[in-house]
Amino acid sequence: MAKGRKPSFSQHKPRKRFGQNFLEDPGIIDHIVSAIAPQNNDLMVEIGPGLGAITEHLVDQVGQMAVVELDRDLIPNLRISFATRNNFHIYEGDALKFDYNRIPSDLGGEQMRIVGNLPYNISTPLLFHLISYQNQIADMHFMLQKEVVDRLAAGVGENSYGRLGIMIQYYCRVEPLFLVPPTAFNPPPKVDSAIVRLVPHETLPITTQCTRSLNKIVTTAFTQRRKTVRNALKSVADDALLEQAGISPEVRPEQVSLAQFARLTDLVLATDQPEPQA
Repeated sequence: MAKGRKPSFSQHKPRKRFGQNFLEDPGIIDHIVSAIAPQNNDLMVEIGPGLGAITEHLVDQVGQMAVVELDRDLIPNLRISFATRNNFHIYEGDALKFDYNRIPSDLGGEQMRIVGNLPYNISTPLLFHLISYQNQIADMHFMLQKEVVDRLAAGVGENSYGRLGIMIQYYCRVEPLFLVPPTAFNPPPKVDSAIVRLVPHETLPITTQCTRSLNKIVTTAFTQRRKTVRNALKSVADDALLEQAGISPEVRPEQVSLAQFARLTDLVLATDQPEPQA
């Protein structure tokens, strides 16, 4: 069973500007830890440990436990609460800007396992920041707004399908795990939450010459998602190029697969390449 919160945290009030909603439900905490399945040789990294509700269930089961925390008021309490754990390490900083290569460099270990109850107001940019380290990450388990998890997992033709899901699925396998009600938090958020597992592909199943260009094309397409691909991507590709990529110009962006977007990206890049030098 989950343990109670540390007394030293009892006076800390969640801060809206940090998007803090502290997880308190013991049953949900146990469920999350079981899903993570910590191992004694893991290099575990928790983003935003908050009051340490999940941290205390991981630290004794892993090889090294690192946390990345922005709130300076929480850090002294974390140091006190986990002072007896020699494998516990705090990194003060903004998760959106943090260099995650520091942790395996400092602590050893080939790959990190990352967990976190992510602030919902920064979850999308944080996910994009983290996938830039996909080669150093074994897996990620996150608490996110249910709507975001739906977008991450959405397939072609689904209402939630869009840029976020396409770009994350390019790098990772996405596994929605279970829902978490607002009552599990203090204060309760106004939305439902969900746990998701992201596992970076060892070998990318779909590739493109330039992921930055892929992101740009996908972003352009979904900026006007109710238009046909012909109209949404008229600044990028003509009908002939779309058809060469296997895309009907008459469909809408949510009907275009990741593989088709990747193919279109390579065709656009090839069209824009300069003539070979004699």
